[in-house]
Amino acid sequence: MPSSAVRRLAMAAASSSLSLKQGLLLRPSHTNPLTRPRPSSTSLPSRSFRRCYAAFANENREYVIVGGGNAAGYAARTFVEHGMADGRLCIVTKEAYAPYERPALTKAYLFPPDKKPARLPGFHTCVGSGGERQTPEWYQEKGIEMLYQDPVKDIDIEKQTLTTNSGKHLKYGSLIIATGSSASRFPEKIGGNLPGVHYIREVADADALISSLGKAKKVVVVGGGYIGMEIAAATVAWKLDTTIIFPEDHLLQRLFTPSLSRRYEELYQKNGVKILKGASIKNLEAGPDGHVAGVKLGDGSVVEADTVIVGIGAKPAVSPFERVGLNTQVGGLQVDGQFRTGIPGIFAIGDVAAFPLKIYNRTARVEHVDHARRSAQHCVKSLLTAQTHTYDYLPYFYSRVFEYEGSPRKVWWQFFGDNVGETVEIGNFDPKVATFWIESGKLKGVLLESGSPEEFQLLPKLARNQPVIDKAKLQSASSVEEALDIAWRSLQVEATV
Repeated sequence: MPSSAVRRLAMAAASSSLSLKQGLLLRPSHTNPLTRPRPSSTSLPSRSFRRCYAAFANENREYVIVGGGNAAGYAARTFVEHGMADGRLCIVTKEAYAPYERPALTKAYLFPPDKKPARLPGFHTCVGSGGERQTPEWYQEKGIEMLYQDPVKDIDIEKQTLTTNSGKHLKYGSLIIATGSSASRFPEKIGGNLPGVHYIREVADADALISSLGKAKKVVVVGGGYIGMEIAAATVAWKLDTTIIFPEDHLLQRLFTPSLSRRYEELYQKNGVKILKGASIKNLEAGPDGHVAGVKLGDGSVVEADTVIVGIGAKPAVSPFERVGLNTQVGGLQVDGQFRTGIPGIFAIGDVAAFPLKIYNRTARVEHVDHARRSAQHCVKSLLTAQTHTYDYLPYFYSRVFEYEGSPRKVWWQFFGDNVGETVEIGNFDPKVATFWIESGKLKGVLLESGSPEEFQLLPKLARNQPVIDKAKLQSASSVEEALDIAWRSLQVEATV
């Protein structure tokens, strides 16, 4: 076997050593030799090697990524950065597109034609973090095999083989599962599949919704979370009669405080959006033509609608990988701090990974683009190098709404940390507001709306270091700027102790 291939297998073995962390059983040390020795990338010209590699439909793949979202794109970039992609890496995706920055689909992609909507190839990964735009041509140039519109339907763990819908058999050395999440849907029996009812997860979904919005008059958005808020803000740009319906007491209840939610609700109402809180949905009603015509609520009333967008959450897309090892508490596939599952040679990243959240000493599953990017990079570096440190993620969430051209106010908030404990809210929302979460005297999380770049940069430092903070002093702050200064000084005091 060529020396370069030996080095690669040695590195894979080193990254897979037996480890026990926070009660998670991790996989034992192993190597994943391929059934046939592969020439090193220096023994043949890379272009010739790619032709040989691609000529056999059922040839062994050294590395396979299943999934075509953010995590897959950032993982591919990391393979390239380490010189391990050319002729070695294969990406299998159910979509017709190369990996892209999925958050765009519920933001600028939904703007009307006269508001400069986002379109591919403008938001292929990795432009979301300032990286090179990875178009389909980029993957070709880097020697990465792309299998489009051919999802994996089965895995043989013992034989290390994947089977796709088209019948392809892919034997892998190392497998990275990056299948992300699928949108939660209403059951068919209550009208979940009626024409005019939309769910957004992929470009095709967004394209179908745009087609409906162009003809719509009355829109109902079901769900008061991230997706619901972003979509409702986008429909405002279309000048459509828009209603948000959700069962919770206030918008984005899992993060926002009631006071903060009230400020956002007022903003949406000023933009003409009607809000129905604490409402249950009995079913979606069809008109004479079979197209959705309204949303029937639990109290028997009906909200008219010719377009309904359902944003009620997402589920980790674990099929067909359940046997790899599910986490029954948070969902997804259980991994360690290197994103190794309990099966030798198999990793999971992004939305689908249930990983040790080191900073808070608990297992978590995070559905957010920032985690998708970082988990992909950490996983691939651990696979290809001697990196052994545990993934140390700081939870981060953000949203941007009303950003279309001509909007009276563009809104962008960021949150870092953990939303536990008591809260202190400073500011009147116009122009900005900040919320601080304090537990046992320590600052645990902070959210800032409409901050400056310098202020946003301060947030992760505060949330990670969790300084002891004087709550009364913070409450007495006369402005967001003063409150952030108090928090910053608390951080500096701890640094000198």
